[in-house]
Amino acid sequence: MTARTVPATGSGGGVRGVRARARAARLPRDLHPVAWYAWAIGLATAASSTTNPLVLGLLLAVATLVVVARRSDQPWAASFRLYLWLALFVLVLRVVFRIVFGGSYPGTVLLDLPEIPLPDWVLGVRLLGPLTQEGLLSGVYDGLRLATIIVCIGAANALANPKRLLRSVPPALHEVGTALVVAVTVLPQLADSVRRVRAAQQLRAGEERRVRGLRRVLVPVLEDALERSLALAAGMDARGYGRAPGQTRRERWTTGALLLVGLGGICVGVYGVLDQTAPRVLAAPMLVLGVVVAVAGLVSAGRRVDRTRYRADRWRWPELVVVASGVVVGAVGVWAARNQVPIAYPDLTRVPEISLALLLGVLVGALAAVVAPEPRTVAA
Repeated sequence: MTARTVPATGSGGGVRGVRARARAARLPRDLHPVAWYAWAIGLATAASSTTNPLVLGLLLAVATLVVVARRSDQPWAASFRLYLWLALFVLVLRVVFRIVFGGSYPGTVLLDLPEIPLPDWVLGVRLLGPLTQEGLLSGVYDGLRLATIIVCIGAANALANPKRLLRSVPPALHEVGTALVVAVTVLPQLADSVRRVRAAQQLRAGEERRVRGLRRVLVPVLEDALERSLALAAGMDARGYGRAPGQTRRERWTTGALLLVGLGGICVGVYGVLDQTAPRVLAAPMLVLGVVVAVAGLVSAGRRVDRTRYRADRWRWPELVVVASGVVVGAVGVWAARNQVPIAYPDLTRVPEISLALLLGVLVGALAAVVAPEPRTVAA
């Protein structure tokens, strides 16, 4: 397998230079991980702004299409199936909760279940009771919304390279970013461990569908996950992650105080903005002050982080288009939630409808499957 190279275009511009850069951007490569997460957050924002099953189903289809078209053969790409199963589990669990705790929901009764009496100190909570069509649809719509958000974030985890994501974290948030990257890669690494263990178990004779067979798979998976965690911790410690050489006690106290005061100001400002009865001095002024102090703390923390970066990831036009498509989807979803309320939150007694603006806005997210370059593969 030979590597593909791009002919040098020199320092000149012109039409030939633009075409050469465009061809270089379309060569097989991994898209910037921040672009995938921005795109996924846009889809998740649109999903959180509606309970329309048509819109949510379209968002699920767009996320699945992009993952199928642009996922690589790396271990984290195999985790998308687990997110689909997790979304299905959340949907079923939400419907079960609605049946168990959603008694006396007004509407057309589908199943007249007996209501279990509860003591007075749990007033407002009901067990079972008549199951109505509206109550069941309410549980399905809410569960589908949460399931769609999970699938959207799972799509980003399946498409983005977590190692490159860690390199993109600002120096001030390097320690936090390291913990965040380790957390979001747990499920992809678990999927890879399950795949390798099952492949090894298939080469051996033994039970596969009973409890004993489950134990023969579960124990090696947990052992492999523990070994990988220890290896990751040892590698991070060997590279000096989390260390701040040469920092005085006064600098540590100053940085910590700035971050705490900034976060406190942001919390108070957000509360003042949301609570209209609070004094206005606790709203926007406190929020701005908290952001300024927090940024100062981040800058102070970033100065003490000594970190080198080899071959920094570049942003090209595919990354910008992918991010723009996610922003458009999120903006259209928020706009519909404010201006098309009957469509964004359909009546439980009527068949859901979808507007042309929502349809086209969600379909914009599918541009990522066309614009994003094909990922590089490790298989020969």
